[in-house]
Amino acid sequence: MKQNANKDERTLMDAMKPHGQALLDYYGGDTSVEMILERDDGLQVRLPVSVFFRTPDTFFPLEDAAIELCKGRVLDIGAGTGLHALALQERGHTVTALDISPEAVDVMKRCGVMDVRIGDIFRFPPEPFDTLLLLGHGIGMVENLAGLDRFLKRMKAFLEPDGQLLINSMDVTVTDDPQHLMYHQSNIQACRYAGEIRLRILYKDLVGDWYSWLHVDADTLEKHGAEFGWKTDVIAHEVDGNYLARLTVGS
Repeated sequence: MKQNANKDERTLMDAMKPHGQALLDYYGGDTSVEMILERDDGLQVRLPVSVFFRTPDTFFPLEDAAIELCKGRVLDIGAGTGLHALALQERGHTVTALDISPEAVDVMKRCGVMDVRIGDIFRFPPEPFDTLLLLGHGIGMVENLAGLDRFLKRMKAFLEPDGQLLINSMDVTVTDDPQHLMYHQSNIQACRYAGEIRLRILYKDLVGDWYSWLHVDADTLEKHGAEFGWKTDVIAHEVDGNYLARLTVGS
């Protein structure tokens, strides 16, 4: 089991190498850089790296709502450049920022995040936190619904008795795009959940390995959470399917 966990972590780290290099290049002064997210059906989306370096005055509404809800000691999971960790530090929170990418960890340290850790949440030793935070669709790193169950079961060990888990994800079926709809239908026909996708990252001459990512709708999150004793409250739901949910351990 330990060998598999190490192999999985290295695989994800390799897949994120183009992303990490793009972050370093942006921090180094090339603010025009962008990466390409390629789905396994050939769909490509260009993503400006500047989105990972936004300041609180340009946060999206769901991010603002999550920051307002944060309390006490916070674990920022999949912290990236630390944009949310920095905002929380400024508010006086004690924040631990965790990411699997060595490059992202390097950027966070340079940007001033005080407590930065490198690693996979599934291997990170449990510590007590008041808030567990996953923004930017960060829950996707669990890969699939089985991974979501594994995550929800494990996270209870990280919470103070009155702690909370804040998750931002989306319902991918809220679309009328034919290519998206065809992809979702293909997943369903293959007995997969519609929100399970395969991606790779392209940046300059770097081509990352394929990796799995999960977008989970709020109803499915609530259903799976309930199986492990979580109570789910949807704090905000946007018309494009994006939402913010707050999970607490039910009595």
